[in-house]
Amino acid sequence: MSVAPPATASPVLFDPARLDRADTLLRATPFHFLVARDQLPQAAASELERDFPKYPSAGFFPYEEKDCGPSVNALIRELTDPAVASAVGARLGIDDLGRYPTLVTLCRLLNKRHGTIHTDSRSKVATALLYLNPSWPDISEGCLRFLNRVDDIDDLVAPEIKPLYGNFVVFRRAENSFHGHLPHEGERRVIQVAWLTSEDEKLRKTQRGKFSRLFKKLFGSLDRKFGASRDKNAAHKD
Repeated sequence: MSVAPPATASPVLFDPARLDRADTLLRATPFHFLVARDQLPQAAASELERDFPKYPSAGFFPYEEKDCGPSVNALIRELTDPAVASAVGARLGIDDLGRYPTLVTLCRLLNKRHGTIHTDSRSKVATALLYLNPSWPDISEGCLRFLNRVDDIDDLVAPEIKPLYGNFVVFRRAENSFHGHLPHEGERRVIQVAWLTSEDEKLRKTQRGKFSRLFKKLFGSLDRKFGASRDKNAAHKD
């Protein structure tokens, strides 16, 4: 009688041990943030591209398992694992980050309305962004910037971050955690994980995100039109 071979474990996609790469940037001023590159295996790139949700509208939308293929669902399970929260919290000076509820949102497309300077809302303890774009043109548009001021997109505190596959950024929300990017329109795939202050805030943000998805499905052309001429130094409150 033949014996079936033992099942092999799926390869790890996001391993927090990779955050210790020599080229990882970790800063505590003017606010706590971390920039780590090459955080995903290249062998998984084609599957993650295939399994990313096909949102027709621009913006960030709450994660729903049914929208995604298996590799993206597996990646999100890893990103929301307590081990990742512990690793991130330790580097940002946050005790027991894993005790906070997480909200995952995904973005496939942007229009020029997006990327205005902001700090994130007080309901967020920390925010992580994992980029999944296989290439990016030699432009600054769409590249994340951490900033010194709320009114100057060119006053950078560190080199801007291209939204390339495997680039991982996380920061601790503060009254001066200014960030944004120059206006960009087109595909820009990213997974966002936010650790929130309460389950009530998670519910509120999820409901708002679902409404936004419906609104943009119906009136996406207006959303695109209103943002087309925004000033590069525009700011907003989350």
